[in-house]
Amino acid sequence: MAAQQLAPVPDDTAIPKALLNVCFVLAVINIVLFPAFYGRGWIYDEAGLGMPTDFVNVWSAGRLALEGHPAWAWDWEIQKRVQVAVLGQSYPGNFAWHYPPPFLFVAEMLARLPYAVAYAGWAALSFVPYLVMMRAVVGRPFGLLLAAAFPVVLTNTLIGQNGFLTASLIGATLVLLPTRPVLAGICLGLLSYKPQYGLLFPLVLIAAWQWRVFVSAAITAVALAAVSWLAYGTESWQAFFHWMPMFSQAFLTEGRAPWGKMQSIFGLVRYFGGSEPLGWMFQGVMTSAVAVTLVVMWRSRLRYEWKAAALATGTLLVTPYLFLYDVMVLAIPVGFLVRVGLAEGFARYELPALGLVAFLLMFFPLFAAPTGFGATLVVAALIARRCGVWQNKAALLPDTSLVQS
Repeated sequence: MAAQQLAPVPDDTAIPKALLNVCFVLAVINIVLFPAFYGRGWIYDEAGLGMPTDFVNVWSAGRLALEGHPAWAWDWEIQKRVQVAVLGQSYPGNFAWHYPPPFLFVAEMLARLPYAVAYAGWAALSFVPYLVMMRAVVGRPFGLLLAAAFPVVLTNTLIGQNGFLTASLIGATLVLLPTRPVLAGICLGLLSYKPQYGLLFPLVLIAAWQWRVFVSAAITAVALAAVSWLAYGTESWQAFFHWMPMFSQAFLTEGRAPWGKMQSIFGLVRYFGGSEPLGWMFQGVMTSAVAVTLVVMWRSRLRYEWKAAALATGTLLVTPYLFLYDVMVLAIPVGFLVRVGLAEGFARYELPALGLVAFLLMFFPLFAAPTGFGATLVVAALIARRCGVWQNKAALLPDTSLVQS
């Protein structure tokens, strides 16, 4: 039985003027004015010293791999010595490397370049597949403008993070799944460099009987792990598993990063003074509720756009460890909402609600609170409303025609 398809978007559909104008303004801010917006330097400060940001852990991990010591990338003390050397200054705390060994391939490639070139090049290079993905999600060239306008573009570019890559892989998986299941699985397998964002996919793929996607994703992930083992040795995997509990202790128990930076319900509970067990309780309830909801949705008659949008949103809701740069993934469900809105018209509340999402994301630096979590909840509510969950429960009945053989 065949999987659902993405509905086409008519080329002659007028884009609401408010949506077009707001996206244009946000895109200009993101692309041109982000250094002035933050009121400081980007890669280097005024004294010519490197700005301590997240990208330094990528470049320094790659440098250690190039020098034949890949397992040292997970050692906080060694990492910081390399980082201080490249930045020309020290800084409080650590920018620790905590990715699985396969991501060292990317880090090593970037470390072959001068630091500033690698920093700017990483932002530019990873932005390209993100643009292509958003064009496909929206189904029209307007998707390119929407992609450039998304407020988290600013944060991700400034600190040299990998939010563009994460969003690209999740979005490509969802776009390709109905028609190119093997390619979709490969994209999902590549997402294993951030395994916390792939937790829901096995459940959904099993529920929808998407076995080709499931198998190709598993083969890709295992192949990546095997190749990284051959390239970087057993010691790199041992170091990864050795340091991971320490990283979890530092960020999820001790709160080395301010709780307001964590855009999850776990972070929200800790931000308001709740204990760690209370945070885990709230996170567990939300994760269970999201997982059950998605299984029901993906076995139902709901149109594919809403299933895909809900899954992308759910990936952000089920992980406690979520910083603003990875809220780039929220651009995917926003893109699906815009796709359907352009094809069938927007409800009167949808554009104002999307404006609220942009506000919550753009002004995070002013609030220093989990505003990204609030933005994710707003998008989740828009999807639920569009699905007609509160009016048409028949839409959630199992659909026996949507399963892939």
